[in-house]
Amino acid sequence: MNWDQEIEEITIRGRLAEAMGGADKVARQHEFGKLTIRERIDAIVDPSSFHEIGKLSGVGQYDEQGQLTHFTPANFVFGTAEIDGRPIVISGDDFTVRGGSADASIAGKRQQAEGLAHELRLPHVRLVDGMGGGGSVKTIETSGRTYIPKVAGWDTVVNHLGIAPSVSLALGSVAGIGAARVATSHYSVIVKDTAQMMIAGPALVDWASLGEVSKEELGSSRIHTRNGAIDDEAASEAAAFAMARTFLSFLPGSVDEIAPRIDCSDPVDRRCEQLASVVPKDPRKVYKMRPVISAVVDEGSFYEIGRNWGKSIITGLARVNGVAIAVFAEDPMVYGGAWTADSSRKLIRLCDLASTFHLPLLHLVDCPGFLIGKQSEETATIRFGSQALAALGQATVPFCSVVIRKAFGVAGAANTKPGSHHFRFSWPSGDWGSLPIEGGIEVAYKSELAGVDDYDAHLAMIKARLNRLRSPFRSAEFFEIEQIIDPAETRSNLCHWADLAYRALRPGPSTFSYRP
Repeated sequence: MNWDQEIEEITIRGRLAEAMGGADKVARQHEFGKLTIRERIDAIVDPSSFHEIGKLSGVGQYDEQGQLTHFTPANFVFGTAEIDGRPIVISGDDFTVRGGSADASIAGKRQQAEGLAHELRLPHVRLVDGMGGGGSVKTIETSGRTYIPKVAGWDTVVNHLGIAPSVSLALGSVAGIGAARVATSHYSVIVKDTAQMMIAGPALVDWASLGEVSKEELGSSRIHTRNGAIDDEAASEAAAFAMARTFLSFLPGSVDEIAPRIDCSDPVDRRCEQLASVVPKDPRKVYKMRPVISAVVDEGSFYEIGRNWGKSIITGLARVNGVAIAVFAEDPMVYGGAWTADSSRKLIRLCDLASTFHLPLLHLVDCPGFLIGKQSEETATIRFGSQALAALGQATVPFCSVVIRKAFGVAGAANTKPGSHHFRFSWPSGDWGSLPIEGGIEVAYKSELAGVDDYDAHLAMIKARLNRLRSPFRSAEFFEIEQIIDPAETRSNLCHWADLAYRALRPGPSTFSYRP
């Protein structure tokens, strides 16, 4: 007697699972420009590295003799795999089976995927396409009861943020708990046109008398990459997969490791002569910051995150002399680089990411302060700005700043990290104070100006007098700025800092957990 029949049944059931919702449902998935979950996994992980867990789970139907007559696989696929040779947990919804809803019993598999990533301290890549665990109204009839809402295992999802990287890709119509899973990650991407994210779908919105809207009107990539609910937008699923792999390449596998340092072919002493002419002499004129970032980090290494929201601050990951770092810089092209509520929120995410995964933090400074005005007050800019300064102060990694031009007001104080001794450089164009003299001179010298015959001439005289004192070299004399450097030598100075910062990094959990 042997077990050949039972072993053959493993193969048969495996084929049924691989058929997913059936040929017609798979074809419909393709018609909408979307890959199936199994195609997605094959596209993002290293070839032949996927080891599936729970492949045979689903709903079977049997005849009177106990023979399987029909099998509907569970609509959640997960397992372990590798990306660039490093182990991960990968999971995803199968929209071809009940649109990713709970009717196909996915809850246990989802909790196991999250739990394994947590306990094995592995990165988790989520491919989200559907409600991702929530039930439909039909669930009431099939289960014979209603249920009081709970999110079983959500503590595991949140706790994992402080242990290992998590990436969520919105690849279809994502609603309910599926939307929450996308948002509760270190990095999220949504595919333009074929994916949407929403708290509830159009039918429920219409039932609530909130108007008739399409899925695209309700939760398009344009909406959520502009409000910060999702970090970035991809033109296709293939592009989303590439973005996820790039993001993970900068990070360690868990907080127990340091991000891998790679060989750098970009010379550490490469001079960037063009930087000497980047900053205009007129403080009211603007320039482009992204070319400055690209010029000083390793060639081609800058990976921007959140480009479409919080636009007055540029955030991203890069390498300096092969060392993975987090970098942020004000963008003079947007509000002159002033901090807004949204840009402060974006900065908090970057600081927490850097602290959690031991990435040295670089700030290229051109900050005129917080954005002022009615809109700024209405959006609680000071609240979120203060939180951003707190996040910077709480960061547990080496910090470095280069003052490119302005550093004014409370937000401008981010040129330094409170309670820390760190490298700080300035270009000769550095200009700082409690507020720009152009904006405060007439208030400060109001009484002196009131008694003059030629107001404009006297005002110009005061400006000239003050401008002679605002030179960064005056500050350097008092050691209020440590080093003034030739802009062309910025890269070599940063490479020196990165080498020392890398030596100072220590693995282990951060003193506070990542804030989702």
